[in-house]
Amino acid sequence: MTTRTVAFAPPRFATALAVEAYKLRRSLALLLAAVAPLLIAVFVFFNLLRIGKPVPWTMPLQSSAAIWAFFMLPMCATALAALLAQTEHGPRTWDHLRALPRPRWHFYAAKAACALGVVAGMSVLLAVLAPLAVLLVGALKPAMAATGAPDLPAFLLLLGRIFLAAWLLVAVQLWLALRYASFVPALALGIAGTFFSVVATSAKAGVAMPWQMPVNQLASNPARADLALALGFIGGLACFALMLWRMGRQEVPR
Repeated sequence: MTTRTVAFAPPRFATALAVEAYKLRRSLALLLAAVAPLLIAVFVFFNLLRIGKPVPWTMPLQSSAAIWAFFMLPMCATALAALLAQTEHGPRTWDHLRALPRPRWHFYAAKAACALGVVAGMSVLLAVLAPLAVLLVGALKPAMAATGAPDLPAFLLLLGRIFLAAWLLVAVQLWLALRYASFVPALALGIAGTFFSVVATSAKAGVAMPWQMPVNQLASNPARADLALALGFIGGLACFALMLWRMGRQEVPR
């Protein structure tokens, strides 16, 4: 009887993840996930109309990836981390969660999984909307249709690399948002990081800056792009692991 009860008990982390996903659906995170890629696609659409002549498919696809990696992704990661953290900070439910009979790190791991899942979903949505924007221009004005064939596998690969390179960025922003009950520290860090990545895009040290690692995937030097990818992904894994260990041991965030 005991064996059957244990066998059919729901996995603890799966339960924490399902609860976090439910909270996510009731927040503004999904609206953010839909609006950000849509804004990029709208920009691509009107920019092509402004150019007024046919351009190669590579140009609008590269432009959409650059906007995503350069500005929209860092700012969305900042806002998303704050939204995920405020679902507990706002109603002050940390005391209740940490009193439950399950490992504390499950709650933080569920938030990390949801954050990465939302960013991945935004990347997929951008991969769909950006080509659709280019096709729509061609349908409305055939004389301005993009030339050549779209290299969608290369576009998907680029977005995938940008996503993996952003893991350290997401981990840093989420850790700070969870650590402090106020959203100000995480928001200030995200704004500062995005600002310095914009004004120092070509700096050699930028390859080691979390907010520049995604945009470095568009670098003309493959070695720089590969280094930023390795630092962003492996550093992100390490940062997430350290966050789970540290947050699981400390007292309720203040």
